[in-house]
Amino acid sequence: MAVAGHNILYWKPRSKGWFFASVASLIIAWAETTFVPNVQVVNTIPYRLLLLGGIVTLVILWIVSGKLSQLRDKLYHQSQFLFAVGLFLTGWDLLSTKSGILRIPFFPGPAQIIAVMAREYTVLLISTAYSMRLFFVGLVTGTALGLTTGILIGWYRQWNYWLFPLVKLTGVIPAVAWMPIAIVIFPNSFTTGVFLITIASWFSVAFMVAAGISSTPKTYYEVAKTLGANETYLLVHVAIPNAVPSIFTGVSTATGLSFLTLVISEMVGAKAGLGWYINWAKGWSAYDKVYASIIIMAIAFSLILALLSAVRNHVLRWQRGIVKTS
Repeated sequence: MAVAGHNILYWKPRSKGWFFASVASLIIAWAETTFVPNVQVVNTIPYRLLLLGGIVTLVILWIVSGKLSQLRDKLYHQSQFLFAVGLFLTGWDLLSTKSGILRIPFFPGPAQIIAVMAREYTVLLISTAYSMRLFFVGLVTGTALGLTTGILIGWYRQWNYWLFPLVKLTGVIPAVAWMPIAIVIFPNSFTTGVFLITIASWFSVAFMVAAGISSTPKTYYEVAKTLGANETYLLVHVAIPNAVPSIFTGVSTATGLSFLTLVISEMVGAKAGLGWYINWAKGWSAYDKVYASIIIMAIAFSLILALLSAVRNHVLRWQRGIVKTS
């Protein structure tokens, strides 16, 4: 019997019942926010439209997936989580907008947060663009520096002797601890943020690259040498390819650390960005705007990780295969 390799990645990929339960939970959330009267004064139209759009999207995807088995497996894989999300939204809305048990401004309901996102989408889009520019410049710079440092440490003994203590020292110090120094050295908040994100991402990438190169089996080198390979060939075609899985692990870790550093750096001295927007909204006790920014951050971070995962799966597609059992 052959088991498709991609099914192993999914939780209950054939659970049709859970899919319909997830759609039902979103319908319940929509019906609750539509027909239960409000206690708080909130514009629920954007929230209702969002729920309705989610329901329609799920149904369309399910119909389309009739001829795409892998897409249907992914839908079923997410079904239990979507079911829980629908119940959570229903309970949250009942406790906030519909009953006032969770009081504003500290605990706004989902309808109020979505209304803020719809009303101030221009400011939020601009803030997101500023944050993403700072994030990617810092992450790319830190990753490039980490790759270079990791290769030097993992391959050359003299570089390992001099650089590895510096990398270890940098790794144990949080990047935000460098903020007072960075503010003095760099001319503006953008370059300060780039420096902090670079520091945050450098250590994890450098450490994982060096570990990947150092862990290359000696038999690989011996086989390549018998075929006439020189030192450069061994580094480029043996050591670095062996370190690719470790490189992606380091970049994934660096992405999380960079995102954390991004938010903190934008709260000090920045004049734009999601971190600045959160700090500004907190000063006015506009916690619905704070939560809206947090949700946007979560979505952006999830999309970045999904993109990184897709690239990793494509590059390392040779690691995946079909598991066969007799």
